[in-house]
Amino acid sequence: MNEFDNNMNENLLRQGIRKSLLDDVSYFKKEHILSEELKDRIPLTNEIFIGKDIWEMCITAILEGENILLIGQKATGKNVLADNICQLFGRPQWSTSFHVNTDSASLIGTDTFIENEVKLRRGSVYECGKNGGFGIFDEINMAKNDAMVVLHSALDYRKVIDVPGYDKIHLHIATRFIGTMNYDYAGTKDLNEALVSRFMTIQIPQIGKETLQKILNMNFPDANTDLLTQFVGVFLDLQEKAMNSEISTKSVDLRGIIASLKTIRRGLKPLNAISMGIIGKTFDQYEKEIVMDVVRTRICDVWESNDVFPQN
Repeated sequence: MNEFDNNMNENLLRQGIRKSLLDDVSYFKKEHILSEELKDRIPLTNEIFIGKDIWEMCITAILEGENILLIGQKATGKNVLADNICQLFGRPQWSTSFHVNTDSASLIGTDTFIENEVKLRRGSVYECGKNGGFGIFDEINMAKNDAMVVLHSALDYRKVIDVPGYDKIHLHIATRFIGTMNYDYAGTKDLNEALVSRFMTIQIPQIGKETLQKILNMNFPDANTDLLTQFVGVFLDLQEKAMNSEISTKSVDLRGIIASLKTIRRGLKPLNAISMGIIGKTFDQYEKEIVMDVVRTRICDVWESNDVFPQN
């Protein structure tokens, strides 16, 4: 077990997750030994999702052989959680980001000419299924129907994909699929009943003040705690305005807050950092002015990098 795995287990125990559940995960990893060449597909991240109930729902579903669908608004941590799950279970990840041009060939594979023969160039789902990986379907509700219908038998108890012209793919017993979706994005649609029934659905709540403070403290233990609270306030204020339809969700960006703090730690002036990480995410001038007003109520013009990170 590497240092990150130890840190993750310790973090999950501190969140109140049952040790017996984590012991079951360890048993799962021992039962499904991963070959060395696939280990570089296990995602590595320094961020750990915070939420005891969500974690326990995800872990128990995965252990019972279920696929899970993470539903939540922007900046709720769906993708971080998906990466964390792959890391916790020690499984390689194959990720598919859905868009209007994603079709069944993108998922399963397509014919190609190799060494004077027509062979199947394997898609992400094929590779995932054969190697016992965890497949991530990012923004699954942007998928076209013909892209997902071929997966119905893979997502249920049959765990088989029938590729026309080739043999059936029998999925490795460790294979799981994790879908993520956000109802607010342009181009999304409702998932059909047959597809939803093949997932255990988990609603990811919006990030609250306490959780966000923990995330920033965990990522920036060397920061001035009082000033770090102001960055928490910026995010929550913008989140509230987005909920009230005063602005779009473009500037409600946790990644942007974290990236801004990283550049501040590097020596950038806090207001300039927030301008890049948050204010610049919206291109509508009227909305930009609203976001800027919110930022200026929390972040002072006179602050320098060493005000936020005293040890710099």
